[in-house]
Amino acid sequence: MAILTVSRQIASLGDEICKAVAERLGYTFFGRKDVEKRIIQLGFPMEKFKKFDERKPSFFASLSKGRDEYLDYLQTAILEFASKNNCILIGRGSFIILKDIPNHLSCRFISDNTVRMNRLKREFGFDDKAAMKRINESDSNRAGFHKSFFNFDIRDPSLYHFVINTGLFDIDTVTNMICAGIEKIVSAEREKEGMDAVNELLIGQRIVNMLVFDYKMNINFLRATIDGKTITLHGLAESSAVVERALIIASCEIPEYKVESAINVVQDFKAYGQ
Repeated sequence: MAILTVSRQIASLGDEICKAVAERLGYTFFGRKDVEKRIIQLGFPMEKFKKFDERKPSFFASLSKGRDEYLDYLQTAILEFASKNNCILIGRGSFIILKDIPNHLSCRFISDNTVRMNRLKREFGFDDKAAMKRINESDSNRAGFHKSFFNFDIRDPSLYHFVINTGLFDIDTVTNMICAGIEKIVSAEREKEGMDAVNELLIGQRIVNMLVFDYKMNINFLRATIDGKTITLHGLAESSAVVERALIIASCEIPEYKVESAINVVQDFKAYGQ
């Protein structure tokens, strides 16, 4: 019926609530390990994974080709999971990737720092200083990741359908709130529209992956949008010849679609390093 995405502060009970909602609704919960495994299966090198995954990339990593590769594989994984419907996705910008999907609901879980400190102290045996350090590092990494990859402020409440303070409510109460929201908001019509939209996004992402990874097309920031039976390619290329080759390849690989270009050709543009 719905696709639920969750953004959470550390020690705000995000995983615990996701598991409770999934059990209540019979949904599939795709957690951190599931997304990580799928990104690696799709082809992103394990040795590069820690440079980008849910953390702000270093200056040089943010300028590398690996950054865009990670984002393409991440978006593919999220869209694949979302295409299964009746699922919950946590973290990694999933709420941004799916933000315009009609049957998508996004939640953010927060808690007061004192509450989070006490939870970390109970779980890991931290003292106050260690717990606060862990909170600051996690908050900084997650904010930096979303700003770097999606140019969004993860703390902006307007990005979410629900922002819930889990220091004020227990897991069962939050679970009830979310399940009631899904039942009230997501109709059969919205579900159908949503799944059609997810499938279009997934087709577009797979076209991007085909051109970038299989055919090694030198087009940066490449993305594909679909309107009916027309696919439009967007990005930056250094020559019209590159654009023409991309159009020919895409047209041959997906003959059921008309392929058009909105790629900008910048003569002085050079792809950044690996």
